[in-house]
This record gives sequence, structure tokens and C-alpha cells, in this order.
Amino acid sequence: MSVIVFLADGFEEAEAVCPVDVLRRGGVEVITAGVGGEIIKSSHGLSVKADCVLDELPAADYEAAFCPGGMPGSVNLSQSWKVNEILVKTAQTGIVAAICAAPAVVLAPLGLLAGKNATCYPGCESYAPDQVFSSDGVVADGNIITARSAGWAFDLGLRLLAMLRGDDAAEKVRASILYKM
Repeated sequence: MSVIVFLADGFEEAEAVCPVDVLRRGGVEVITAGVGGEIIKSSHGLSVKADCVLDELPAADYEAAFCPGGMPGSVNLSQSWKVNEILVKTAQTGIVAAICAAPAVVLAPLGLLAGKNATCYPGCESYAPDQVFSSDGVVADGNIITARSAGWAFDLGLRLLAMLRGDDAAEKVRASILYKM
């Protein structure tokens, strides 16, 4: 089993790359899936080659599914039927994570935050007016993990790694990159 990370034009670089790096260092198989193509342009003009194109991805069960934030990346993710389908399916048996705008723009409309504690980038709350968001940096509630912004990307990656492979795996990666939480 593996973790799928969705990349859509307009994604926030640090919010995608930091968690992917942490997970791969922790021995997790991560698949980056490009929404709409293999080369995806970030919100700051960085072009990234995804591991695969989302539409060519065979059906599978994932340990976790992750949505980086950024604009218009989060909106682009929310408009993908396949992204939505995988998120809802993964939430039934695995972990769903999102950061920045994505919790409000992608997860909330799917009902994945209903009754959950969550956080998002300040100002994005208007995308999910029925959801109460925390001002905490990273919030894990059951199988849903949300983070506030790019500044919390490593913390999100480490929390997700801990949930997938245990606290020892996360601590080993944290120490190896000299990251101070």
C-alpha cells in the first residue's frame, strides 16, 4: 500500500514537497499524481514532474491521500472527480491529509471534516462556512490530518509519518534532518 499525493496547477511547493520528502525518508511509498498532466506548475512557477498522470492511475486502495494547498491548486483539486472519489474512498479505511486552503476548499465540501477538528489557512474559512476551524498549526482528528500553511509542512509530514509507521519512524526522520519542532 502507498500514499497518493495530488498535484494540480497552482499547488504550493513546500506544502507538497516537504511531506513527500519526510514520508519517503521514512520508507513510505509515495506516488505523486498530476491532475491534468504529468508536468504540473506550482503557484510560484516551479514545474514538477509527477510520478504519474492521475487519469492513468489504476484503481487502488491507499494508506493515505494528501492534498497540498495553494491557489488555484486547491480549487483545481476540488474540481477533479477522480481526486474526490479517491479522497472519499481513502477516508473509509485510511488517512486523509490536507494543508493550507485544501482542508476548506477540498475536504470540507466532501463532508470529510464534518464533526472533526481541523485547521486551514486564515481567510479560507469562507469556503466552508459550516466548519469551525482551529488556529493550531497541525490538527489530527481520527483519520483526518489538516495543517494551516507552508510553515507547518514538515510538522504535517512528520505527523502523517507517525500515524502511518509509528512515532519512532517519525522521530528518526526528524532527527536525521535536524528538524526542531
